[in-house]
Amino acid sequence: MAETEQQAFTKPTSLFEKSFSSSSGVDPSDQPKQSQLQPLYPNNEAYAAAPLTQRALVSSKEAGIIIGKAGKNVADLREETGVKAGVSKPVSGVPDRVLTVTGTLGGVSKAYSMAAQTLIDSPPSVPSSNPVGTTSIRLLISHGQMGTIIGRQGLKIKAIQDECHVRMIASKDMLPNSTERIVEVQGTAEGIRLAVWEIGKCLVDDWQRATNTILYNPQPKSEYGNAFNSTHRLRTGNPADFNTDLRNGEQEQVQNIGIPADMVGCIIGRGGTKIQEIRRLSGARISIAKQPHDESGERMFTIKGTSGENERALYFLYQQLENEKVRRQQEQDHDQEQEQA
Repeated sequence: MAETEQQAFTKPTSLFEKSFSSSSGVDPSDQPKQSQLQPLYPNNEAYAAAPLTQRALVSSKEAGIIIGKAGKNVADLREETGVKAGVSKPVSGVPDRVLTVTGTLGGVSKAYSMAAQTLIDSPPSVPSSNPVGTTSIRLLISHGQMGTIIGRQGLKIKAIQDECHVRMIASKDMLPNSTERIVEVQGTAEGIRLAVWEIGKCLVDDWQRATNTILYNPQPKSEYGNAFNSTHRLRTGNPADFNTDLRNGEQEQVQNIGIPADMVGCIIGRGGTKIQEIRRLSGARISIAKQPHDESGERMFTIKGTSGENERALYFLYQQLENEKVRRQQEQDHDQEQEQA
């Protein structure tokens, strides 16, 4: 808990399917057009009705408490808040599970408050540094949206802490084989509700930066400390193939990702300049199939390197696709404006 928010600043499938990602859980086609005069969410009432999907990392013991005997606790939570809530299935040898809550921002913030109160009333039988009457929630946030939550020089995250009377710690690194990071919120149930509310406002305002987030999927670890025979998931699809090997004492991983044929060019770049740059910056080896791997027409990208190299490569690929999506949307908007004129 020693890390400061200032220090913190330094989910085969398509990466570019239409379904929208990240913590906002909003499809951009469902978003109303935002004019310069009228903000998308002009007041708290509008924010309260904004759609949001917020995931959090919980220990297996915390998951059991949140679910409750015969699922009573989570059923009560759903009924009272109107959200959809569930916890991922346990994986042998993995201490953490993922809690996913989907609904309106008002409902999601209340649901996390209820989950927090349940953990305070029936704390896990493990040592904890949380003061009496408080607990911690580890929110999973898209790397692309972290800047909005932290703010310039950490001013936004500090303001949330002061206003909500909570302590927040933003992790520096993305979780293995994903583009998600953790924001841990420690406080009372009411403080956590307020903090999730303020964080959620940031996320729904900044939903564009969450496109094609690669979700964290807890997996067993090998003796070398990296994911072994695991999968990673995209919010827009199914797990990709994942294999491992050793290179100079470090574990080498192989990940296969299908990219739509019409997006391959934007990743390769003219004369291969963009893919060469991604290889150089990430340190990973990236090969591209010459032909589609199945009837979907997608081309298979094979990424091979250490865990860190693969994470960087995935991030740069995701970033390139996001930039291309924004460019195409701008072109489409411009063409529509021209037609209307």
